[in-house]
Amino acid sequence: MHAYRSHTCADLRADHVGDTVRLSGWVHRVRDHGGILFIDLRDHYGVTQVLCDPDSPVFKEVEKVRSEWCIRIDGTVKARDPELVNAKIATGAVEVFVRDIEILGAAKELPLMVFGDQEYPEETRLRYRFLDLRREEMQRNMTLRSDVVRSMRQRMWGKGFREYQTPIITASSPEGARDFLVPSRLHPGKFYALPQAPQQFKQLIMVSGYDKYFQIAPCFRDEDPRADRSPTDFYQLDLEMSFVTQQDVFDTVSPVLAGVFEEFGGGRKVDAPESWPQISYRDAALWYGTDKPDLRNPIKMQVVSEHFAGSGFAVFAKLLEQEGTEIRAIPAPKGGSRKFCDRMNAWAQKEGLAGMGYIFWREAENGGGMEAAGPLAKNIGPERTEALRVQLGLGLGDAAFFLGGKPANFEKIAGRARTAIGEELDLIEKDRYAFAWIVDFPIYAQDEESGKVEFEHNPFSMPQGGMASLEGNPLDVLGYQYDLACNGYELVSGAIRNHQPEIMFKAFEIAGYGEDEVRRRFGGMVNAFQYGAPPHGGCAAGIDRIVMLLADTANIREVIMFPMNQRAEDLLMGAPNEPSTEQLMELRLRVIPAEK
Repeated sequence: MHAYRSHTCADLRADHVGDTVRLSGWVHRVRDHGGILFIDLRDHYGVTQVLCDPDSPVFKEVEKVRSEWCIRIDGTVKARDPELVNAKIATGAVEVFVRDIEILGAAKELPLMVFGDQEYPEETRLRYRFLDLRREEMQRNMTLRSDVVRSMRQRMWGKGFREYQTPIITASSPEGARDFLVPSRLHPGKFYALPQAPQQFKQLIMVSGYDKYFQIAPCFRDEDPRADRSPTDFYQLDLEMSFVTQQDVFDTVSPVLAGVFEEFGGGRKVDAPESWPQISYRDAALWYGTDKPDLRNPIKMQVVSEHFAGSGFAVFAKLLEQEGTEIRAIPAPKGGSRKFCDRMNAWAQKEGLAGMGYIFWREAENGGGMEAAGPLAKNIGPERTEALRVQLGLGLGDAAFFLGGKPANFEKIAGRARTAIGEELDLIEKDRYAFAWIVDFPIYAQDEESGKVEFEHNPFSMPQGGMASLEGNPLDVLGYQYDLACNGYELVSGAIRNHQPEIMFKAFEIAGYGEDEVRRRFGGMVNAFQYGAPPHGGCAAGIDRIVMLLADTANIREVIMFPMNQRAEDLLMGAPNEPSTEQLMELRLRVIPAEK
């Protein structure tokens, strides 16, 4: 017999009754029923109930074990009485009578319990992550993550892609976040960087003629933490293709991701890839207040400025006299009550606004059909109110909320209001994964104070229209850049790349970067493009975020094996820590003390 186990804790069934078996695992819980000890023995695969009574030669040893002790037992498989069968576990028809036991690893008093659903502070969970990871939910999440990665790999190979690895120690990558720098011992005073993404290398692979590339790639960015973002490192399904258009990239990656969500989505509806809408960046901002819209929410915002221009509602009328301002409406189907409108107004005040104007449509008090109510309706009059209702497609029992100003100043809060209204009115399809491609990103934006034109999005995207587009107004230039949104999260970002040096130099010149600086910062890629670069493009899908959605959690740390906390600290391993004097001397570095 094997030194530790003949079976896993998920293997035993009724046809094993009478067999002598060996199991190893952790003591999930111990129960004493009138002198008979029952132990739920757990390993990665499942749980088996073992029991021991005073007739067992090792009863006194079994009495010593406690939760999370790691043990080996030998015993005889017995059938449970029919009324005692546990249908909730695969091994529930049998139990094992313990004949021998070996303590493989005793456990101290536990800082957190593995059994049960008790909540613990995140700091405790991360400090004792090795215990936290034993919990059923975490085992399920990490297994899901592994299975998702396997599925992605298989699907990419099935589409004719090969996997290639790119360097981890490299030069800075142009991804827009802060680099993690690595000092060089062999070259004192110089630094490597951990790659923010394999961006330059995967483009160079295309220049090298490999046609299709993918990689499950680690990426390192020194970013501020969020619930849906790791502050240090993450993994992505990274891919690049030669001789492709934007649509070719969509047609390649869409079925891969749809297949993953169908495989692991737990039966939730997955929108068919051919139905995924392509929404311009500007329309997404207008309709949804974000470039990662949740299309499970049917609310679509609209511009309604014409109904307030010159109206009796002075706040909006005066606002519209200023250049670049507009009024937008957030429809609220079935939100037509003063109580609900007042509640949303209070929500807006908590968000830092003075409030939100609203109109709701109700039964007329005189019984004469439908009437509009609310402060705005009184101020702008029945004709304008009716025109608003018709434009928004609303009716009896519905409402609409209004925000105004320069769109850039209120779009985000309008988007949050749309979400809050959708949740309050239970309009969101919970059992659905709704996808949308966001396209036509502007390459440039203008700083309001300085008037300087700057890159708004990826500077390495090919401008739509090529060189000719760069001769006009920079603010009108759109890039072949795209994101894929799902349920309010950005899952994919990519672009058709700017592979022509002369167009690249011109694009950077508009943003204030001379040719010399471009060559200095991105010399490897620029040099390669001078030797026959093919048109190419690709994208990267965030694996952590995809698994987060599939696991139905809003916290990305729930699907990362050993994550950092919100302060970018590894509480388990004690990172970051102070280097030794010897290490600093080897690297010829001196630490400047932090200001107190």
